[in-house]
Amino acid sequence: MTTIAERAAAAAGRTAPTAGPAEDAPPAEEFTPAPDPMADYEPGNDDPEQVPVGVAWLRVRRDIRAISKDQLYNQSGTRFNFRGVDAVVNVFGPVTLKHGVNVMSSKVEATYGEKTTKNGGKMRECSVLVTWTIMGPRGDTLTLQTMGEALDTADKATTKAQSVALRTLLLGFGLTPTHDKDPDADRIERGEAPVRSAVQYLDEITHPQTSAGRLRQIHYELRQTNQLGALLTNEVGDEERAGDMVVRIGKERAAGGAQ
Repeated sequence: MTTIAERAAAAAGRTAPTAGPAEDAPPAEEFTPAPDPMADYEPGNDDPEQVPVGVAWLRVRRDIRAISKDQLYNQSGTRFNFRGVDAVVNVFGPVTLKHGVNVMSSKVEATYGEKTTKNGGKMRECSVLVTWTIMGPRGDTLTLQTMGEALDTADKATTKAQSVALRTLLLGFGLTPTHDKDPDADRIERGEAPVRSAVQYLDEITHPQTSAGRLRQIHYELRQTNQLGALLTNEVGDEERAGDMVVRIGKERAAGGAQ
């Protein structure tokens, strides 16, 4: 059985080339896997224990415990306590080093805008979405994302925004409490309102615009404070019991159509 190439060669009066021996073909390239950089690694006495990244991060959290809000912002009439990025990194840095945890930004997506201050100045606004890689002592990793925003009059908006994103990562992923006193822990007991004396109702009782409904409420309040029998000087100058005066005037208002 001939091949198409052989038949074509015979028709042209020539002989088709034949394949050479297999040993003439170039040898197949052998696959060599990349070396494992950790294969021959032997931890030293000062190296962290080779645990998964999740366990290493848990140990970081256990050592840090809390970071209080010791820094004070007090400008332009605004005053509050906060935890700045430097204070947070100063605490996390040595502890992550101790447990072999590396925190690295692997991707930064930034958007920019411009803001005008109340004095007419221009400020550059930057918002970033940062993708973080948390690597443990064994080389395994976690991937997280945080955002940060910042304003600056010069060229520091991007750096500031990334610093905010880093602080958010460490405090949020670390669930780092402040151990500060809860503002809701202070409970203020309201004192009882002072009892309104019967004479303090007099002007309201005798005022022509006080409705019959309001007079009924006054009568109830006087009864609750045991002042229905208190003597008041009525509109004609005679002394009259407070309860009687309210009832009398209330009837007059009701008869006149007042509600």
